Amino acid sequence: MGEILVGTCSWTEPTLIQSGRFYPDTAQSAESRLRYYASQFPIVEVDSAYYALPGERTSRLWVERTSHSFVFDVKSFRLFTQHPTSLTALPRDLREALPNSASEKGNVYERDVPQHLLDELWSRFEQALLPLDSAGKLGVVLFQFPPWFHAGHDQQKYIQSCKARLPQYRIAVEFRHGSWLSEANRGQTMDFLRHNDLAFVCVDEPQGFKSSIPPIVQTTSDIALVRFHGRNRATWEKKEITAAERFNYLYTEDELKGWAKKVRQLASRARQVHVLFNNCHSDKAVLNARQIKLMLD
Repeated sequence: MGEILVGTCSWTEPTLIQSGRFYPDTAQSAESRLRYYASQFPIVEVDSAYYALPGERTSRLWVERTSHSFVFDVKSFRLFTQHPTSLTALPRDLREALPNSASEKGNVYERDVPQHLLDELWSRFEQALLPLDSAGKLGVVLFQFPPWFHAGHDQQKYIQSCKARLPQYRIAVEFRHGSWLSEANRGQTMDFLRHNDLAFVCVDEPQGFKSSIPPIVQTTSDIALVRFHGRNRATWEKKEITAAERFNYLYTEDELKGWAKKVRQLASRARQVHVLFNNCHSDKAVLNARQIKLMLD
């Protein structure tokens, strides 16, 4: 059986801190919160890296503030997964180097950024993760592609180019367009991931939308991932809401029991399984993570 690591997709989510139901009163700083979180769970996902490039100094602090066996999965910067990216999310020097055609926009896409600036962004992202990797604490780099990133040859080539940018790191892929796992494409998608040693991200999320991925349990690498997004259908594709509002859902014990069995199945096929809760409203993620951890133990 492979090792099973259970945690959440953030330790700094504002509604978690504001709830007052997870961190003790003594955990008032960034350092004390991470130290406390790491005393409760063996893994966390760095969701903040999606919104802005992390810094190398920050990564070194994360290494220092956690035990030697603690694992960080890091979400890819949004520009790299073809999401619209606010200009303010780019480093100032690179933002100022953009051509007028891009700098006049509120958001830019990967296609809007000149190649030499893209190369520099990728280089800085790679360097920022190096302290985690050198300490043996980097799990996977998660590439969560948007709902409009549908199955196709060009899209497969782009995923391969992302892996080529980070050759020394483990890459995991999460899809948000159902075409990747349609009856016609599912086998080809899994073969593609296995051939390129890319970890498939199993998900639990609302069903019935074009962006819905079915809760399929598959391994395509020696690391398997499960991400729990909740089942809040009312907010899944709602516009102009926060991530905490979108994923506001508390799993029932019966819902988690069904997944505990599936996680054990993954552990029978993979060296390591990362189980991460993204239902990040208030303390719902930590509650459900603790529940499934007890079931798995």
